Amino acid sequence: MVRDGYFYGFGFLAAAVLVLLVTGRWAWAVVPVLLACFFLWFFRDPQRPVPAEAGLVVSPADGKITEVARIQTPAGERIRLSIFLSVFDVHVNRSPIAGTIREVRYQKGKFLNALDPKSAENEQNVITVQGDEFSVTFSQIAGALARRIVFNFKEGDSVDRGQRVGLIKFGSRVNVILPGHANVRVAKGHRVKGGASVLADIRPVQDESSLDVLEESFA
Repeated sequence: MVRDGYFYGFGFLAAAVLVLLVTGRWAWAVVPVLLACFFLWFFRDPQRPVPAEAGLVVSPADGKITEVARIQTPAGERIRLSIFLSVFDVHVNRSPIAGTIREVRYQKGKFLNALDPKSAENEQNVITVQGDEFSVTFSQIAGALARRIVFNFKEGDSVDRGQRVGLIKFGSRVNVILPGHANVRVAKGHRVKGGASVLADIRPVQDESSLDVLEESFA
């Protein structure tokens, strides 16, 4: 469980005990007890089996895929995946690949509903992880209720694939930017689990070129 769960959970349990002592009525203590149970459940942090195969990109968050799109960036064509986290999803974030954190960029913004396409304008934390062959960028995006983004690493730190790296409180969104040649394994509407679900596999560009030459030789 995330530390915040103990803070909120035991805080509301203490409030329930206080209400019971002051009023002597169990009924009045029900609400803080229910809130304590909710927060202890919400901040759960389950163990996940992380795929070990080379070249895989795992989901940085639990949730539902709401977009798979090709986009143009100053660095060339990329693939953007969007994952919506409802209040019922695990909100612990994980690194999509193993590598070194090349950039951590905090961006101020709005607090629109995370399902709104304009939520790209929301407050967010943009992280780029540089692997051996490619880099992956993912954004922790705040929502209408999510007003706190937590990221526990800094530029230059090393992370493992599927390693816990942070948290977004309550409903929110995570965007993932993949290289344009990535082989995406999910589609809009799919549900994914952070650290365990494979979003894509990426082969080195030179490997793809070799395959093209091989295919041409058999044409």
